[in-house]
Amino acid sequence: MRKLTKIIMFVGVSALGFASCSNKEKQENNMNTENQNNESVVYLTRNISAENLIKIYEALGVKAEGQVGVKISTGEGKGIHALSMDLIAPLVKKLNANIIECNTAYAGTRHNSELHRHTIKEHGWEKVAKVDILDEEGEIKLPIKDGKHLKYDIVGSHINNYNFIVNLAHFKGHQMAGFGGVLKNQSIGFGSTNGKAYIHSAGTWEKMEDLWEKHIAAQDDFCESMAEAAKAIHDKFKGKIVYIAVMNNMSIDCDCNANPAKPLIKDYGILASTDPVALDQACLDIIFNMEATKDNNTKPLIDRIKQQHGTHTVDYAEKIGLGSKKYTLKKID
Repeated sequence: MRKLTKIIMFVGVSALGFASCSNKEKQENNMNTENQNNESVVYLTRNISAENLIKIYEALGVKAEGQVGVKISTGEGKGIHALSMDLIAPLVKKLNANIIECNTAYAGTRHNSELHRHTIKEHGWEKVAKVDILDEEGEIKLPIKDGKHLKYDIVGSHINNYNFIVNLAHFKGHQMAGFGGVLKNQSIGFGSTNGKAYIHSAGTWEKMEDLWEKHIAAQDDFCESMAEAAKAIHDKFKGKIVYIAVMNNMSIDCDCNANPAKPLIKDYGILASTDPVALDQACLDIIFNMEATKDNNTKPLIDRIKQQHGTHTVDYAEKIGLGSKKYTLKKID
């Protein structure tokens, strides 16, 4: 059984294997320890509220300036577990930000801008802020230096209208990626329809047509392509981007699934960092070390992450210099 060290530094689950921690109280008591070993800092609040979402953003100490985009998933269909308007609206309004999204690469309620606009209106997002579909008027290519799979990242052209990004992810499972956190929200999430196809094909196909039938990449190649695309966004904004993950309604299915499985895990909290690798790793460590009970069943989500080799995205993201899996958790409550 894996033990958590007193300096509250977690080493990635992919490095040490998957285990369950029986000493949850020790983990939380050590969260206020100062970072003495230059690990990335990941902030945590166990209280999921609009007030604490603002508080954890402010704890990052990075001031949003200019035109701000808050990247969320607007969600597919009606029976979803996406982040609620009540939770995110105060932060979006405080930053005078737009909500930003892109169209999907599958046939659903967000497949093109017309359908997506209808879904946005149906879900009520326009009541929060202006919603900018980044690829509504075309796409651009962002450079990827020394990419193993991708030569560039194909994203919505409106991305050039923004000076600062808040990557606000809902941490949960995902049918293809194993899990969805900030890295997925920044890769698939920022990709135009064609950009999503490019990532799913690991750089071999740039069109949605025939993608699912003929051009899906091997799983590890897909995971690595997501990491490369996420790094393109991170590099573009160069310190003008922050990462927040909300660990609630954690189904094994993504918000892109119109009929997701019922969440079986208790809501945990909100985490934030300037390092996306550290943040996704922290969320994974929390899930894999969470005490499983009859009312808190982590097994289906853990199984899905293992089946899809979801941790490989984080491993590869660290390898290409996007961030570090070594981190310190700091509780802000």
